[in-house]
Amino acid sequence: MILEPQAEGIPLPRPTALSAPHWEGARRGELLVQRCRDCGACVFPPRPACTRCLGGGLEWVRSSGRGAVYSYTVVHRPQQPAFAAPYVCAIVELDEGWHMLTALVGLEPSEARVGLRVEAAFHPAGEDVALPYFRPAP
Repeated sequence: MILEPQAEGIPLPRPTALSAPHWEGARRGELLVQRCRDCGACVFPPRPACTRCLGGGLEWVRSSGRGAVYSYTVVHRPQQPAFAAPYVCAIVELDEGWHMLTALVGLEPSEARVGLRVEAAFHPAGEDVALPYFRPAP
């Protein structure tokens, strides 16, 4: 069973003033992350200050959207009935050094593994929302 994005009806993010640029980028098919102008660290999830140096000079930049699975689990019993199981919940370490919680698509659950090279894939999930999933990289 090749994993696909979740069907309509799952809980969707509610962008805030702080996270809106990330979600606007996702709608355009771009993975955006905050980067500190002072120390260069990537900050995710969005924060008002850098989590490394506490600097306030954060800017939104485009991520490569490529990385490797850092950790994962196969979910067989979702916490909400809106989610179709099984699905693979993963933490991806992006090539820029930051981590993102996501779901994997385009593979069998048994193919998930730490170190698997992946790339972002965006899927519409409502009128104004696109969700970033990750699929195996070519």
